[in-house]
Amino acid sequence: MIRVPSPAKLNLFLHITGRRDDGYHELQSIFQLIDLYDWLEFTQIEQPEIKINGLNDVDLEQNLIYKATQILKPFAKQTSGLNISIEKNIPMGAGLGGGSSNAATTLIVVNQLWSCGLDNDQLAELGVKLGADVPIFVHGRNAWAEGIGEHLTFIDLDQKQYIVLKPDCFISTQRLFSQKTLTRDTNPTTFCAYQLKPSSFGNNFEPIARKLYPEVEEAMQYLDQFGIAKLTGTGACVFVEVNDEMNVEDILEHSPCKSYLVNSLKESPLIHFSV
Repeated sequence: MIRVPSPAKLNLFLHITGRRDDGYHELQSIFQLIDLYDWLEFTQIEQPEIKINGLNDVDLEQNLIYKATQILKPFAKQTSGLNISIEKNIPMGAGLGGGSSNAATTLIVVNQLWSCGLDNDQLAELGVKLGADVPIFVHGRNAWAEGIGEHLTFIDLDQKQYIVLKPDCFISTQRLFSQKTLTRDTNPTTFCAYQLKPSSFGNNFEPIARKLYPEVEEAMQYLDQFGIAKLTGTGACVFVEVNDEMNVEDILEHSPCKSYLVNSLKESPLIHFSV
């Protein structure tokens, strides 16, 4: 049995810079990996099937973990059945990338279990078919992201702590994208500009999420008392960077919803994984 962590991420900002002919949106963002983990266990079994335990609310064919195994099958030099169990700690539909991270973890592990022989670039290319956030977790490094989120430039970020709140709502990404007031033409920027004034970089989805989901508005107002609150991804999670003046325990204790204290990661624990 192999037990491995599957980390979450924060979008330190998220801009929509344009719309492509295929309907997808061009983005700019920074992916920061954090030490909030799901845990996946892989056990090879004799029966030629994929069993997944721990995500009973998701149909097998729609499960990104299952899809990741199927996308690797054409490359496998030896296949086996797999029993995959997940301990879910990253909230779902939260903008923390849990599903994408689970898919990437599965690609990394099963690539070795089935002797597929693919390198990270090849795994990331396959991963884009499962979700735009999958490549960042395959590579396991913080990155400046462009395109639909798959064009990555790896960057070094300072070690920080964040308070993350999970409002008690599930945000529909499709609903946010469908809003006519969504800003889709933010001017392209650079990592250097971000480094000079990170506080000026926001999330184009934030005003809409605050308007449509009162729970997000409440969480943002709460964190804005202590710093500059930001939405990650399309939400619902919001976060603030910890500073020396904060009484972190008090902030967590009085949070209006589920709260987490997380540390930034320089790289994913999976970056040196080997069976």
